Amino acid sequence: QVQLVESGGGLVQPGGSLRLSCAASGFNFGNYRMRWYRQAPGKERELVAQIGFWGGSTTYSDSVQGRFTISRDNDKNEVYLKMDSLRPEDTAVYFCNYPGSNTWGRGTQVTVSS
Repeated sequence: QVQLVESGGGLVQPGGSLRLSCAASGFNFGNYRMRWYRQAPGKERELVAQIGFWGGSTTYSDSVQGRFTISRDNDKNEVYLKMDSLRPEDTAVYFCNYPGSNTWGRGTQVTVSS
């Protein structure tokens, strides 16, 4: 049974940083690319970052390029999202997942506000 548990969100001031974590289980983690998505109120879910099987290939949406960094630890079955220079428009619930999956965790809320 696939499980994805996101954590690390919170309230942060503009310009601040957060590091999100996602603990994955129930599938062969090292065989999948992993992704971080976000969903703001009233908006569709948005793909923000993807990382390859061994972490050597990363891609980002234009909105977070240069500010967010995705990484993974295949020994721990975890994927991370380091978010720097946060902006109010980054406010959203953040989710991790892998391509083709229909199972979603609860996500973790990130709020950027002064």
